[in-house]
Amino acid sequence: MLLVEADNSRHLDGTWNRNHTILISHQKYIINFTAFIFCLLLFLGCGKSNSDKDVLKSQYSSEIKFKDVTEEAGLGEFKHENGAFGAKWFPESMGAGGGFIDFNNDGFEDILLVAGNNWPEKNDTIVSALELYKNDGYGFFSNVTTDAGLGGINAYGFGISVADYDNDNDQDFFFTTLNENMFFRNSSGYFIEVSREIGIISEHKISTSSIFFDADKDGFLDLYVGNYIDWSPETDIWCTFQGKKGYCTPDVYNGAPSRFYQNNRDGTFSDKSSESGFLPAPGKTLGVAELDHNKDGWPDLVVANDLERDLLYENNRDGTFTEKGVSTGMAYDPMGKARAGMGVDAGIVDQTGEVTIFVGNFQDEMFSVYRHTPDGFFSDYAEISKLGRESLKVLTFGLFLIDVELDGDLDLFAVNGHIQVEDASVNSDFQFKQLPQLFLNNDNGIFNLFQGSENSVFNKPIVGRGAAFADYDKDGDLDILITENAGPVHLWRNDLYNESSRSNNNFLRVELQGSISNRDGIGSLIELFAGDKTFSHRIRTGSSYLSQSEKVATFGLSDATIIDSLNIYWPSGTLDTYRNLIPNKQLIIIEGENL
Repeated sequence: MLLVEADNSRHLDGTWNRNHTILISHQKYIINFTAFIFCLLLFLGCGKSNSDKDVLKSQYSSEIKFKDVTEEAGLGEFKHENGAFGAKWFPESMGAGGGFIDFNNDGFEDILLVAGNNWPEKNDTIVSALELYKNDGYGFFSNVTTDAGLGGINAYGFGISVADYDNDNDQDFFFTTLNENMFFRNSSGYFIEVSREIGIISEHKISTSSIFFDADKDGFLDLYVGNYIDWSPETDIWCTFQGKKGYCTPDVYNGAPSRFYQNNRDGTFSDKSSESGFLPAPGKTLGVAELDHNKDGWPDLVVANDLERDLLYENNRDGTFTEKGVSTGMAYDPMGKARAGMGVDAGIVDQTGEVTIFVGNFQDEMFSVYRHTPDGFFSDYAEISKLGRESLKVLTFGLFLIDVELDGDLDLFAVNGHIQVEDASVNSDFQFKQLPQLFLNNDNGIFNLFQGSENSVFNKPIVGRGAAFADYDKDGDLDILITENAGPVHLWRNDLYNESSRSNNNFLRVELQGSISNRDGIGSLIELFAGDKTFSHRIRTGSSYLSQSEKVATFGLSDATIIDSLNIYWPSGTLDTYRNLIPNKQLIIIEGENL
């Protein structure tokens, strides 16, 4: 196994060195997992009501500062087009996603955005459905859409998912659309659309969020495609809103079941939706995330559906799945009702070592917050986490877990925005443009809404849809990308490490390169031990809503100055261990005995 340590020490201008590498020997050993007693957390959460204000905020919250650098970064000309012309066609309210992709393999995250399109029935002006912006390494992005082979793509698009599906050391991506989904294979920084060639079947449905993951751990990434509803202009239904046509809710349409494509290990896929246990399914999927809820080392999927029950696909350890959402207690709200599930993520947010699932829902519906328990079930933690009341006020789309302060726990970020613009004029409780939300974790799964200054980006309402994160400027903290429906993109630079107010918190960033496992190391579990604290991170695609975050793991270490050990559990079964590592670096770790 070769571990490459990139010299990523920060310069005064915020850039990092990436010049030299060193070899570090490894040891291997097995970690025994421990968990706190479930009722202890329950007691701590229920001891106070939602109205209590004495839960302490993070000691570092005063240092949180994001700056909107969209214009200065070269993204100011982008605008999403939803084609709305007054007829209120259903897909217009969905918006589109985007995210991060290192398309030219230079170590800097580039930005890929779904630009939408017009309706050819009403407007013959075609918008290029995708726009790609190259990161020049100095905080500026250049539009390279045409040069990269993505110019003039004619589709009404929604979401992207990025991975090296053919293990050839470059990043490919899947693009979900209204009709024919597209698969773009990367050839040295130039993209070629190959969906039919590689066996991706045209859905002719609304496809939304997708995810690459290695279902059978054979070293080749499979693909799950979330489908929403069966809709076309010809089947559009008239739904009355305030006495005139408005955007329908999805319950008036038939759901379209999602699909699962198995990687054939030769660059092609086969539709194995039924054989692998993904059919039948209710459809109306908007979000999907990977997790290992039962800690058996195999990837499971959680699927957020809109007005249908949410799903939990448990891996049978052979690449087939059993759906267990109802039997494990995370499919419905506490009253047995399906919610309007949209963005989704999952991670460990407290000291129990158990995973928690988060799902963004419609306004007047709390976030779904389900904490896994050692007995194999999920418990509703929306109230205990103190996310319930604040999440009732907004309609949430993009949602993800992120350690904003690098203090060692995962915070929750959500972008919000309504679908009916008329609401804002008649109902003060329903605003079309809504504020993004950052909930700070107090290290025990209890969250507090961050209150930014008057001029903070958190106090500027938007019609939020997609959201993703990456350290695009290589300064160690995580930056945020947000898309709006029929609006601009927003790039928020995290200034935790800016010159005027440098954080004392340390970090470690870990990038994996599989050799026996898939090239991106997707499905790997990384565990880090520093002092008396344990940190964990899964390498994944998916999560949020229609969007792709970076695949590098970022560990916030608070004031820890030495990393006692770092364990990497690869999908192949390999366990690599490193000891006595120095923080504030990015490690590139290559699987296997390659000394």
